[in-house]
Amino acid sequence: MTTLQHTAAELDLLQARISEVVQKLRTLEEENRSLRTRQETLVAERAGLVQRNEEARTRVEAMIERLKSLETAG
Repeated sequence: MTTLQHTAAELDLLQARISEVVQKLRTLEEENRSLRTRQETLVAERAGLVQRNEEARTRVEAMIERLKSLETAG
């Protein structure tokens, strides 16, 4: 193998490696986008659950107060 052939082979190998790295980068960018979207969805779901939990707690506390007032009235 001549020096020119050797250099061409090294360049081909380097080009193939760069293509692999670029493809991996694209895959990681897509995964990152997907994970960010999922995180946003989960954060929104959690906020909704926290709000529903707070509303339920408020209703339960109100019922307890009504029961206490009925108990003292009776």
